[in-house]
Amino acid sequence: MARLFQRRFLPITGLFVLIPALLSAADDSPSDATRPANEAPPAGHSYHGDAFDEGPRQAARKITGTGNVSFPATSKVGEVQGWIDQGVGQLHGFWYFEAERSFRQAAMLDPDCAIAYWGMALANINNEKRAREFIAKAVERKEKASPRERKYIEALNDWHAAEVKGDDQKKKERATKYIKALEAIALEFSDDVEAKAFLTLQLWQSRGDVPIASHLAVSALIDEVLAVNPLHPVHHYKIHLWDYEKAERALASAALCGQSAPGIAHMWHMPGHIYSRVKRYEDAIWQQEASARVDHAYMMRDGILPDQIHNFAHNNEWLVRNLQFLGRAEEAIRLSKNTVDLPRHPKYNALPGKGSAHYGRLRLFETYSQFELWDRLIADAGTVYLEPTGNEAEQIKHLRHLGRAYFRSGRAENGRPILARLEERATRVRQDQRAAVDKAEVEARMAGKDQKGVDDAKKAAERKFADSLRQMDRAIDELTGLNLLAVDQPGPALERLKKAGDDDVPLLAKIEQQTGETAAAEKRLKEWVKSHTNETLPLAAWAEFLWTTGRKEEARTAFEDLRKCSSQLDLAMPPFARLGAVAREAGLGDDWRLAAAPATDTGDRPPLDSLGPATWSPPMAISWDLPDSEGKIHRLSDRTGKPTIVIFYLGYGCLHCVEQLTKFAPRAKDFQAEGIDLVAISTDSPANLRKAEERYQDGQFPFQLVSDEGLATFKAYRCYDDFEQQPLHGTFLIDGDGRMRWWDIGHEPFMNPDFLLTESLRLLKPDRVSPIVWPKPLDDDRPSDALKPLNRPESNSSGKATSVAAGA
Repeated sequence: MARLFQRRFLPITGLFVLIPALLSAADDSPSDATRPANEAPPAGHSYHGDAFDEGPRQAARKITGTGNVSFPATSKVGEVQGWIDQGVGQLHGFWYFEAERSFRQAAMLDPDCAIAYWGMALANINNEKRAREFIAKAVERKEKASPRERKYIEALNDWHAAEVKGDDQKKKERATKYIKALEAIALEFSDDVEAKAFLTLQLWQSRGDVPIASHLAVSALIDEVLAVNPLHPVHHYKIHLWDYEKAERALASAALCGQSAPGIAHMWHMPGHIYSRVKRYEDAIWQQEASARVDHAYMMRDGILPDQIHNFAHNNEWLVRNLQFLGRAEEAIRLSKNTVDLPRHPKYNALPGKGSAHYGRLRLFETYSQFELWDRLIADAGTVYLEPTGNEAEQIKHLRHLGRAYFRSGRAENGRPILARLEERATRVRQDQRAAVDKAEVEARMAGKDQKGVDDAKKAAERKFADSLRQMDRAIDELTGLNLLAVDQPGPALERLKKAGDDDVPLLAKIEQQTGETAAAEKRLKEWVKSHTNETLPLAAWAEFLWTTGRKEEARTAFEDLRKCSSQLDLAMPPFARLGAVAREAGLGDDWRLAAAPATDTGDRPPLDSLGPATWSPPMAISWDLPDSEGKIHRLSDRTGKPTIVIFYLGYGCLHCVEQLTKFAPRAKDFQAEGIDLVAISTDSPANLRKAEERYQDGQFPFQLVSDEGLATFKAYRCYDDFEQQPLHGTFLIDGDGRMRWWDIGHEPFMNPDFLLTESLRLLKPDRVSPIVWPKPLDDDRPSDALKPLNRPESNSSGKATSVAAGA
C-alpha cells in the first residue's frame, strides 16, 4: 500500500504557493483513456480506465430477494457465481446501480471472468460510452468463457459496435440483429431460461425500431419462462409488455412481481403501473409505497443519495398523484414535502431537472391547488418548499400559483402586483427576443447566407424564447381571468381562463353556471368524470354541481359513486367539506366515507413496515477521532450542536485536492458566518499535514486539517474503492445532531462551495426566507410588499389558515 501511494501522490515543493501553475498542469493532464499505460492515473481515478471511475466503487453485499435466477458463469473462483446470479437478477429489476456493483465484485474476485464485464455493460443501458468500454473488456476475455457466454458477449458487442446515430434504418438493423442473436442462444441452449427472459426484454425495448408484431407471442414466450420458474422476475417484463396495450392481461404478474424479487424496489413499483391503468388506485398506492420503503431502507443503510437511483423520484411523484386521485391530500402534502426535503445534488437532483426537487415542488403546487388550500400555498411560497428561484420556468410557475392563491382566496389586491410583474417580464423577454432575431439576421447576412439561411437563423433565435413566453402568456391569461372574475366580469374571465391551459375544471364549470351556460358546465364535468374513473375530485365536483342545480336525486347517486372510492379521503378538504349537506340528507354522519373491500388478487403482501421506513431520513455519521499536525486529537463528537462540512482529500500531493481546498478555503468565513464549521480529513501523516499548512499563505490554513493515514475513517465513510483498494474524494455535511445531510463521493473532488453553502442552508434552516429573483432582473427589480416571501401561518384542522403574515 505504501508503494501504491508513492506512485500516486507525488511530492510537490511549495504546493500551495504554486497553485495556479499546478492547476494549469492538472487541466492539461490526459484522460484515463488517452494516458500512456505506464503512467499512473490521478488520485481517486480507476487503474482500469474512465468507465470504472463512475458507478459504485464500494464492495457489494449479498442482498436477499434479488430474484430466483441462474446464469452459469465460467470462473476459477467458486464465489463468483453467486455475484453473477445476483447481478442478473438486479438487471431484470432495472436496479442498474447495484447490478454493476455485483458484477464488479465478481470481476474483483476473478478479473478474467468475461461475463462480469458483459453484465457491467448491460447495467449501463443509459450510458453508451461506459457500456462500450465494459463490453470491450469482456471481448478481451471471451476466449476464457464458455461458448454460450461468448455468444452473449458477441451479441452485445455487435450492438454497441453499430454506428446508428440519426439513421432509423440502421437502428432497425441493429435491433433485429440483436434480437436474432438472443433468439439463437435460446434455441441452441434450450435450458437457458435467461436467454428467453432477455429476449422478451429486448423485443419490448426495441419496439421503437422494430414494432412488436404480436404481444400475445411475446407474452407466450414469457409464459415459457414462468412455466419453468413461476417466480422468475420476468413478471416485470410482462407488466411492461401489456402496460399500454391490455393492462388487465398483466394482473397476474402484478400480483407476483414484487414477491419475485422483494429486495428490489422497482419490482414493487411496477405493479403500480397496472393497478393505475385499471383505476385500482388503492392497490397502486400500496405498491408504490412498498417500493419507496424498500428504497429508503436500502439508501439509508448503504449511504446512497436518494436520486442516485434512477426510478426513485418517478415512483414517489406517481404515488403522490394516486394519493391525489383518492383525496388523500394530507398524505400527498407530506410526501411532496419529504421529496423536496431530500438532498439536492448538481448531478443527481438539481432544480430545474427531473429529480425529487422538481417533482416535489410540482406535486405540492398541484395538491394545494386541487384541494383549494390557498392559505397554505401562500405560506409555503416563502419557504424552502415552494421558494422563489432564479430559474425562469420555475419562477413563472411559482408566481402563477402564488397569484392564483391570492385571487382564489379573495385577496385580489395581492394578486394584481404579481400579474403586473409577469406582464412586465413578458414585455422584457419579447424585447430580448426581437433583439436576438435582429442580431441573428445581421450575422447570417454577414456570413453570406441565402434568404432561407437567414430565415432559419431568425427562427432559431426566436425559438430560444418561445417556451418561456408561452409559459408566461398562460400565467398572464390565468391571472387576468381571475382578476376579471374578482371585479365581477365572469364572461370575459371565462374566455381568458380557457386560454390559460392547465384547465381548472371545477372553476370553469362554476363560471359557466354563473353565466347561465349550465349545459356547458354539465358537459365539462361529465367528460371530466368519464376520463378520470374512480377519482374523488371529479366525482365530488359532479355531485356538488347536481346538488346546486336542484337535481338532488342524481346528486345522491353521484355521491354514492364518490363514497365507493372514499375510504381514506380527507373530509376536511374544501371540495369534500362542501358535500356535507348531501351527506346529511342521506342520513349519514359527519364521516360519510365507505370502507374499501380488500382486493383478493394481489398476491401475498408483506406488512409495509417490514419493508422499510415510509420516508427517507439522513443516516447517522460514524464517529471519528483523528490527530492534527501537532498530534492533538479532534473528534466528531466535539462538534455536537454545530453543523460541519467534512472534506476527505487525498493528500497534499493530489492536484485536484489542492484545487478543491483552494476553492473552499476563501469561503470558510462564509460557512462559519452561518454557523457551519469545516474540517478536512487527509490521507497525509500528521507531519505532512504540517507541510501543507506551512505552505498556505501565512502558514495558517483557514480550517482544521486532520490525518487519517491508516484510512479507517475513509473506509467508514465509503470514501474508498474496495475493488481497487484506494481512497476516494468525499465531501459531507453533518448536522449538529450528527446526521449526514448531504454527501458526494467519487473520483473527482466536489468543487462547488457556492452550491454546498446554499444547499446546507436549505437543509439546516428550512424556515429561512428566500428572496424573489429572476434570472435576468429588471432594472427596478424590487418586489412589492405583495411579492415578499411570507411567514408560515398557523392552520386549523380544515386547512384554512387562521392568520396570514402582513402583506398577504
